[in-house]
Amino acid sequence: MNLQYERMQFLCETLNLPFVAQGYASAAQTAAEQGTAYSDFLESLLKTEAVGRQVRTQSMLTRLAGFPAIKTLEDFDYPFAAGVKKSQIDELAGLGFVERHENVVLVGPSGVGKTHLAIALGYRATQAGIKTRFTTAADWLMTLSVAHAQNQLKTVMQRAINGYRLLIIDEIGYLPMNREQANWFFQVIAARYERGSLIVTSNLPFGQGDATFAQDATLTAALLDRLLHHARIVPIAGESYRLKHQRQAGMVQIRNGEADV
Repeated sequence: MNLQYERMQFLCETLNLPFVAQGYASAAQTAAEQGTAYSDFLESLLKTEAVGRQVRTQSMLTRLAGFPAIKTLEDFDYPFAAGVKKSQIDELAGLGFVERHENVVLVGPSGVGKTHLAIALGYRATQAGIKTRFTTAADWLMTLSVAHAQNQLKTVMQRAINGYRLLIIDEIGYLPMNREQANWFFQVIAARYERGSLIVTSNLPFGQGDATFAQDATLTAALLDRLLHHARIVPIAGESYRLKHQRQAGMVQIRNGEADV
């Protein structure tokens, strides 16, 4: 290790250029062997830094998003998910809906791919540098309940409203909310209206929404009005993807529309 290399490492540390520091020695040797022009050598080092920072940001945003698993649009089974138009998903994958503060609503029965699409769009957002958060409705309500008990509800609500450009709430409708929980949920939806994007998944048709939101038809109507006003709705039909594979393995039989195990 020569003194110039040590000085380069010190300067990279001072200027916060960690990826230049990592790649300098190899790049310098290659440039010397190939007779690379100084400007090309400098450009390659700066590209190395830019790419390294981008990958680091993508990794951090993916980790902070809280995805239960990584799902991609390339892995989605379009032939299985009845009614899903690939052209619509491809358009959503461009993430213009996030820039326009629009919502995406994925509706259909359990197991047809709603969560896969929600995660895949969220993952695409993190790779584009968009701060994203994934949570299930049940976990979200638990977080709010604990925050309320600890007198931290306002702080947690503000984080949900302002902390993420894209908020994903999975499995709305699987568990009913009491009036207090439904009011919290409404406050988040209302506060993010035209200010931030949501992706939500639900197994309930819109006409049955009050069954989830404390049987309150007025609150449900107000919530759906804000959720759906600027929304791309993706209906998905079909049988459960999980039951399909269990049936193929001989573990499940379908009789009169019901699954026998």
